Amino acid sequence: MDSDIKPFNISISDAKIAQLHHKLEHATFPDETPLSDDWAGGVPLSDFKRLVNYLKGDFDWRQQERRFIEVAKILPLLTNPDSQDQPCFDDVAPSLPNFGFSSGPSKPGSVLEQYAESCHKLMLKLGYSNYATQGGNWGNGITRFMDIRYGPASSSATKKSGAVWASHINHNLAVPPSISTIPQHGSLVYLKYLFPTYSNREKEGLARTHRFWEEGAAYNGLHCHNPTTIGIALRDSPVALLSWIYGKLYDWTDSYPWTDDEILTWISIYQFASAGPKAGCRVYYHSATAKKVEEYNPRVKLGVSTFPKDLLMSPSYHYRTLGPLVFENWHNKGGHFAAWEVPELLVEDMRVMFGGLVKSGEINFPGPK
Repeated sequence: MDSDIKPFNISISDAKIAQLHHKLEHATFPDETPLSDDWAGGVPLSDFKRLVNYLKGDFDWRQQERRFIEVAKILPLLTNPDSQDQPCFDDVAPSLPNFGFSSGPSKPGSVLEQYAESCHKLMLKLGYSNYATQGGNWGNGITRFMDIRYGPASSSATKKSGAVWASHINHNLAVPPSISTIPQHGSLVYLKYLFPTYSNREKEGLARTHRFWEEGAAYNGLHCHNPTTIGIALRDSPVALLSWIYGKLYDWTDSYPWTDDEILTWISIYQFASAGPKAGCRVYYHSATAKKVEEYNPRVKLGVSTFPKDLLMSPSYHYRTLGPLVFENWHNKGGHFAAWEVPELLVEDMRVMFGGLVKSGEINFPGPK
């Protein structure tokens, strides 16, 4: 392990917290209408006012800042298996540039590729020459770029630079098969595309994906094309930030019972982020053309988990256009934030996939050096 790696402690200044409270004290709210407290019109106003009052009053950021990361629920499950038959993982959960308390990337170009490079360099710095990855949300695209750039036998994956041997992803969207991709995934997959017979869960997944693009993706277009426009509002107004993100936490989960502390901790991570809350918007702008993640990659073994209330889902056979699929599971519950909503289901999939590959001798991880 590199000797210059040092611990990092989150410590937001009292002045920043005081400034947040000052802005919240002077917040103004829209007039009540018949839609004010109906999720059909967006965030319910009375619910929102309660959160604002709690954020400026009894919410204890100091307690939360010492312990929060999105994967906090899955880490103890991965490192402390229930039995000797289950694999035990070394876990590295990077804080992505532009998010949380990491700085933003300085180079132009695709940020997902830069994130992949940063994550790979981090693994090497920690002493891991071979490793597996898991990613959902932005982590899906980052994982895919890591597969492409650092998978076995790729131009960038030498013995010196290390390699990704297997990847597991959720929040999945795959392109349909085509005649040109038959040599990669086989003719049967293409025939299923020509003569589709979807299962009920696939039909529901396609309907939810369509509904998301029709009704829920307006934010995506704004982030992709005008990130500064929304970024200005989010940077200046914690009320705007809370409204913008809270709606997503509700819409993108499978009736998950969010507590006020959970909601406000997520919002505060953006509010106090080193690069500012607007930085997350720029990720969309710089990732709008990241199409390589949809290409077939034959070098890295792939696993896929699908959760019914996620935003994007494809028919099962589409996933075979991404790479050599060795694991697939469709769950009956869970949404976009699977690591937070249903950590036990996500971890079990990782145990089955990665543990099975190690037991069969298909992959081997020597551990850090």
